[in-house]
Amino acid sequence: MRSRRSVLAVPGSNPRFLEKAQSLDVDEVFLDLEDSVAPLAKAQARGNVVKALLEGDWTGKTRVVRVNALETQWTYRDVIEVVEGAGERLDCVMLPKVQDATEVVWLDTLLTQIEKTMGFEVGRIGIEAQIENARGLVNVDAIAGSSRRLETLVFGPADFMASINMRTLVVGEQPPGYPEGDAYHYILMRLLMAARMHDLQVIDGPYLQIKDVEGFTKVARRAAALGYDGKWVLHPSQVEACNEVFSPSQEDYDHAELILEAYEHYTTVEQRGAVMLGDEMIDEASRKMALVVAAKGRAAGLSRTTSFRS
Repeated sequence: MRSRRSVLAVPGSNPRFLEKAQSLDVDEVFLDLEDSVAPLAKAQARGNVVKALLEGDWTGKTRVVRVNALETQWTYRDVIEVVEGAGERLDCVMLPKVQDATEVVWLDTLLTQIEKTMGFEVGRIGIEAQIENARGLVNVDAIAGSSRRLETLVFGPADFMASINMRTLVVGEQPPGYPEGDAYHYILMRLLMAARMHDLQVIDGPYLQIKDVEGFTKVARRAAALGYDGKWVLHPSQVEACNEVFSPSQEDYDHAELILEAYEHYTTVEQRGAVMLGDEMIDEASRKMALVVAAKGRAAGLSRTTSFRS
C-alpha cells in the first residue's frame, strides 16, 4: 500500500508550481489536467506534465496525473499523451467524476493497450477513482470492484455538494441550519465501506479555505477518525497538519509494534492464542488492529522507542 497521508494538487498549466511541488513533504502529488486548467490551456498542460514527470525529482512521492472526466472531449488525449510520453515515470492515473464501473473499465482497457504498444509492464499503472456526485456514490460498490488496477477512492466534495443541492458555499463545512451532527458522515462512511470491501485506500478531498489551517485540521481529523488514509492539500500551509493528522502518535505506534511482537512470541514460542501484555489482553483481533497502526507509522517514517521483553 502506498502512503497517501497528504495528496497535493498541482495545476498542470503552471510550470512554477510543478517545480515547487517536488520539494514539498507530501506523500502523493497529482498533476492536474482537469478543473485547475482552463480549456484553452489543456493541450499545453499535457506537455508540461510529461516534461515534469520525465525531468523532475519526485523521490519518495507517488506520481499521479488527473485527466479530464470521461464526459469531456479531452480525456482520451490526456491518457494517451501522458502515458505514452511518461508512463514509466507514472504511478497512477486519477479519473474524476466517476459515475459507474464502465468508466474505470474503459480507462483500464486504454492503459493496457498503451502499455502493450509501448512495451511497458502491463498492469503496473494504477487507477484512482474520484466520486463526485450522487450517481457515483450510489454505484460506488461496483466502481470499487471494477478493476485490479484500482488503488484508491477519492471524495470530491465541491462537485458532490453541488450535485445534491447542499445549501452551503464553504466546502467541507456544515451547511447552515443543519442540526447538531455531521452532514457528510453518510457520504464518508459509504465511500469507506466500499473501499475497504475491495482492499482499497480512501482519500478525503480538499479544504478550500487554504489560510485556515485550524479549520483544515478539524475537517482532516474527522476523516482520520473514521479510518481514511489521507486528504488532499492545496497549499504548503496545509501539508504539516495533514501529515500529522494521518500519522499515528509515537505512543500509539510503539504500542502497536509491541502488540505485534508480543503476539508473535506468545503464539509461536508459547503457542497461546490469547495472552496478556501488561494489563491488556491481546488476541488475533488485537493483532489485526495493531497491523493497521504499525503500517501507518512505518509509512510515516516513525522509529520504535520501546521493545518487547517476555
